[in-house]
Amino acid sequence: MPTGFGRLWTAQTVSSLGDGVSHAALPLLALTLTRDPMALAAVTAAGTLPWLLFGVLGGALVDRWDRRRTMWVTDAARALLLALPAAAAAFDVLSVPLLAAVAFLLGLGALFFDTAATAYLPDLLGRDPALLERANSRLRGTQTAASGFAGPPAGSALLALGRAVPLLADALSFALSALLVRSLPAASRPVPQARESLLRQARAGASYVFRDQLLLGLALRPAVGNIAFLAVETVLALFAHDRLGIGTFGFGLLLTAEATGGLLGAGIASFLGRRLGTGTALTCTAAVEGLAILGLAVAPNPYAAGLALAVCGAGMGATMVLGPSLRQTIVPAHLMGRVASTSRMLAMCAAPFGAFLGGWLATTYDVRTPLYAAAGLLLTMTAVTATMTSNRQVEAALRAAAPADEPDHPETEGTAADTGARPAPGPTGQRVA
Repeated sequence: MPTGFGRLWTAQTVSSLGDGVSHAALPLLALTLTRDPMALAAVTAAGTLPWLLFGVLGGALVDRWDRRRTMWVTDAARALLLALPAAAAAFDVLSVPLLAAVAFLLGLGALFFDTAATAYLPDLLGRDPALLERANSRLRGTQTAASGFAGPPAGSALLALGRAVPLLADALSFALSALLVRSLPAASRPVPQARESLLRQARAGASYVFRDQLLLGLALRPAVGNIAFLAVETVLALFAHDRLGIGTFGFGLLLTAEATGGLLGAGIASFLGRRLGTGTALTCTAAVEGLAILGLAVAPNPYAAGLALAVCGAGMGATMVLGPSLRQTIVPAHLMGRVASTSRMLAMCAAPFGAFLGGWLATTYDVRTPLYAAAGLLLTMTAVTATMTSNRQVEAALRAAAPADEPDHPETEGTAADTGARPAPGPTGQRVA
């Protein structure tokens, strides 16, 4: 691994730890101000709105900007932003609208940082598929550990020291991340000779995803998966209490089991890709997720439920390493930001539908019904996308991307890049990204 990856890895780990702190602290801070469920929901929802409103446009901007500079400037801005609610908390003038606004701006920063990091990583690693899988495995594993295990308890503990303390800790994490990212090597990117409108470039990036069968299959998996997983998450606490007979502490252990499985899945993703082929591995992990949710629905006791969630987490962890690594290998660098943000936006837009579906099914039928529906949805998605992301499709895409890895062609009107048309047929005669 290049030396620069260690700094990027450290930066994202520190930033993820801060994310975990704020993920726990912001709702708890809101809870000290109001007991209105809609007000609390507004703070939570505000962080996802940037992806829904500006996802594709944000990707187009990242493709225009220097990726490394975008990352460190974004994190520096988020560090300064958190000083505002920290000061408001210290002077006892904190409010729910201010927290919602901060959550929105932090989400906007996450949009730019995550998209730029996704686009920067292939350049740092020379677009090597094996290195990308190894790198994404490490990044995913430490992100899960930092934001899922260490961050939330730390946020709760820091809040006990004072309402401003967790916000200042998160600001410090962003500042350290900005310093580390700024020291990374610069990565070259194609500079367009003719600048087209931002909207046209954003549309070209979205079109590139929807016109390519493999990329569309990679985007559909997290989108459909989010509908299923949010349907489960909406009723999981109620299911655990009513059907499994466990309390708050036991519910926390269930979530820990899922996160533990996610770490394991991220760790074995590269092995699965080498042993089965990336396409087959993606199909298998998707099927494992569906079967695990089905196992959760019929679990007779908390131990079986914990095992099912751990297996589901492992499938999710492996999928979230293999899918992005493949996308980073086959997508041209000048489109990477737009393609990544389009895929992420689809997944984020799908989540509210899943939450509504889970609540409606539980209210209309039974608390187990959303779990059965989610399992059926995941298994159906697995069958539908199996041919779209098969080993044959993956190998053709890799062959097509290998010879001319990223020509510095201008993004002018009428080019394949800007119209969303795909490149010429690869060695197998099949058009691929």
